[in-house]
Amino acid sequence: MKVELVRVKVLEGKSETVDEWMKFLNNNMKEVLLTLDGEKMYVETILREVLNGEEYLYWYSIQGEGGIEVEDSESWIDKKHLEYWKECIDKTFRPVYLDVQVVMIPERIQEMMK
Repeated sequence: MKVELVRVKVLEGKSETVDEWMKFLNNNMKEVLLTLDGEKMYVETILREVLNGEEYLYWYSIQGEGGIEVEDSESWIDKKHLEYWKECIDKTFRPVYLDVQVVMIPERIQEMMK
């Protein structure tokens, strides 16, 4: 099981497109959730922050082993999601992976994640 929190930077001037992206994901949640099975993604949460005038997105996820990568998905939802990513995320900013210190998931839930 992989638990991860990563920060990526939004390109300047793309805040409205990020609004559109998040609305797209929320409005298509039924289809979004269907894609998670193939990725063995048990939890995926996107958070947003403006810090010192710069906008960032954070991805928090809990993922099982052996799932497909979103880039390999044939789902139209994932393809659109990646289009937004390419348009909005600053490729020159090195993603920041926060260091996991403690994972608190009851064993019975972990067993279901295998």
